[in-house]
Amino acid sequence: MRAFHGQLSDNQPIRRTLAEKQKQLRDLKETLASMKSHTAPALRDSVRKRIAQLEAELAAAPALKSTSENRTQRPTTRAGDASRRPRSRIRSDLTG
Repeated sequence: MRAFHGQLSDNQPIRRTLAEKQKQLRDLKETLASMKSHTAPALRDSVRKRIAQLEAELAAAPALKSTSENRTQRPTTRAGDASRRPRSRIRSDLTG
């Protein structure tokens, strides 16, 4: 069965929020600390590599976060908002 465009099986990276990355970093550090002495060195190296990647992403995150917040901020109030009547959810009020 083929995957449609945008499906998670399209080999696309999973996008995580800052909080999710911090949680994943904590979990990986706990995993590394709890590994037994006979754990495969390749597995240890892969966990260390992912920890280093996450730490680098989190170090760069404050700079990215501040620029994205500046772009997405909207004005808090508009001039006409206070006098505007709220929209009705029922259309029969408008037609009846």
